[in-house]
Amino acid sequence: MRACEEPSPRRRPRILVAGLGNLLLRDDGVGVHAVRALRNRVPRGVRAVEVGTAILDALHLFEWADTILALDAMQAGGTPGSIYQFGVDDVADHPVPTSLHELDLRAALRLLMIPPSPTIVVLGVEPEIIEAGLTLSSSVQAALPQLVTAASNIAARWSAGAQV
Repeated sequence: MRACEEPSPRRRPRILVAGLGNLLLRDDGVGVHAVRALRNRVPRGVRAVEVGTAILDALHLFEWADTILALDAMQAGGTPGSIYQFGVDDVADHPVPTSLHELDLRAALRLLMIPPSPTIVVLGVEPEIIEAGLTLSSSVQAALPQLVTAASNIAARWSAGAQV
């Protein structure tokens, strides 16, 4: 007679919300602004982190995560403040960067040491102004609450076990 085996407890998904962008270039920093506003709105166990432009410094977080929600500015030709959702594979590959400052998220993921790579969804906001400055444009500032709510909802669904 075989002993009944206890089912192994299901591991909670490791979810990372990464705020990307350059705070010194106005709307380019929308991902960092969003993750700052989101920190207290994510479910327990979800990590919300300001990555900014330091993608290489965040590789250990990308290796840790099963799923990543990246928040960033995204020029797609829409109205400033428009919010887009897409998979990282939907973004065209860029040429090899000439410096580490040009290293984007997709290029950084190629450096991950532990396969498989995490699943990544990007929430992008159409910028209005990409120039030196610390404040968001009025259109991107107006879209910020909607971005934070969308990110919070996605993180909550993933945390509850919904498929990406």
